[in-house]
Amino acid sequence: MARTCAADVVKALGWFLTLAVTAACLAQNTAPAPEAPAARPKRLVIISIPDRKLVVMENGAVIQVFSIAVGASVSPSPVGTFTIASRLTSPTYYHAGVVIPPGKDNPLGPRWVGFNKPGYGIHGTNAPTSVGKAASHGCIRMRNRDIVQFFTLVNVGDSVEIHGERDEQIAQIFGADSSTTTALAQMQPTTTAAVGGGQ
Repeated sequence: MARTCAADVVKALGWFLTLAVTAACLAQNTAPAPEAPAARPKRLVIISIPDRKLVVMENGAVIQVFSIAVGASVSPSPVGTFTIASRLTSPTYYHAGVVIPPGKDNPLGPRWVGFNKPGYGIHGTNAPTSVGKAASHGCIRMRNRDIVQFFTLVNVGDSVEIHGERDEQIAQIFGADSSTTTALAQMQPTTTAAVGGGQ
């Protein structure tokens, strides 16, 4: 009888030790779940057509300012509030039967940030001298190095405001009266790429 009790105790201890060791192994081998990256606040992109500039803002603070090209007088950039609907790396250009693959001849440059207004967005350019002028077919153009940096600052869902005139908000963001700068920019001949479309 005593022998049976001792065997039962050893058996019970064996199960207990097995459970304890298993629990310890599981605890050791189970890495804590990685923390989800903190969602950043939505950012606001403000574009001033008269200033030929774009600013990225978060919680009212300026993150970065870029020089841009805006729509020519015959194909003006749309004015209003839009949402970033797409982001593409190495986009292919399509327009009226013309297809231009990614590369140095692509009018969209290395990145495309599309609006919820189809055919319009912010992109690079194969005509860098157009930046600072009213030269595009309605889209906002940036130098290729700038669009690559801008691309990292915005996400789908961020808002874009395009202002056609200087108001108090634009003056505060981009500085005092820019009428001299605008007049000089208007004196420059506008250039458009050979390929049309919303570029």
